[in-house]
Amino acid sequence: MTKAAHGRVAERLAKVAPDAQVVTAVDKDAYELDGRSIAAEDIDPEVVWLSLDSYASGTLGQLFGRLMKTDAPRWTQIMAAGIDNPMFRSIMEKGVRISKSSAQATPIAEYVVAHALSLQVPIAEAAALQARREWKSTPYHEVARTRWLMAGFGNIGHEIAKRIKPFGVHLTVVRRSPAAEGDLVDKVITLKEIGSALPDADVVVLALALNDETRGMCDEHFFRAMKPGAVLINIGRGGLVDEDALKAGLDRDQPGHAVLDVFQTEPLPADAWFWDHPKVRVTAHTSNSGDGNLDRGDNLFLENLRRYLAKEPLLNEADRSEVGLT
Repeated sequence: MTKAAHGRVAERLAKVAPDAQVVTAVDKDAYELDGRSIAAEDIDPEVVWLSLDSYASGTLGQLFGRLMKTDAPRWTQIMAAGIDNPMFRSIMEKGVRISKSSAQATPIAEYVVAHALSLQVPIAEAAALQARREWKSTPYHEVARTRWLMAGFGNIGHEIAKRIKPFGVHLTVVRRSPAAEGDLVDKVITLKEIGSALPDADVVVLALALNDETRGMCDEHFFRAMKPGAVLINIGRGGLVDEDALKAGLDRDQPGHAVLDVFQTEPLPADAWFWDHPKVRVTAHTSNSGDGNLDRGDNLFLENLRRYLAKEPLLNEADRSEVGLT
């Protein structure tokens, strides 16, 4: 794990795994074992924690490299909610178990709800009237009477549902299995049925993983089926959307607005049409940037480590089929 991560959890880690020897990444391919320098070639860890701060600190690559070069790794807790990055397939091909992060689900859910509500309630229109000192009513379609369609219902989808259901919205979710989801969901459909739900949806949220089945799913037919004026929010992957088809759809008001945190090309080029489009909100893959992520990530790792040592099921463990393995 990173030295910073160890500094945050050392006291609690000692209670969960009192006999553990901890190797920390302190610099580029420089490590310490219990505070003393250790050669990279002498490291053969059973557990590797690719924590949320490993990416920002630049140590993610070296931790991944150590994991792939050694023989002992059996489990890794990663910082990502999705595993479409090829490196995660490489890890699972090696026989290492992966548990995904749910830490970012809270800020992503808040991002989705905030943008959706701000586009349902005429806040911008009211601000424009204020700027003109114009006293005028702004009627709108009540949030409680809206219908939401959420494609994908993992940790992020559940956090979104927990926030929108108290408003009284009707929620349809798309998932592999049409199993019931209790009070959070009104209807469950499969991906093949999504076209039938689009004409009634006021808000469509894309929270799916990117794979052969979902790549380019939001095509011309998808947008032509959307309810005019609906809001599209993509916090999944840019590859879910045919961007040319989206542009044509926006010109027809199908959708009426698009909130996009992910794109096919990132960083988004300065000459991309999204920046200036009046119906598009662009954010730089930053919906997950809440200030509570590190704490939630630390808590998840420690709980999963306890479960790993106790031979209990891990939280958010990835299935090999998610990376195309059998």
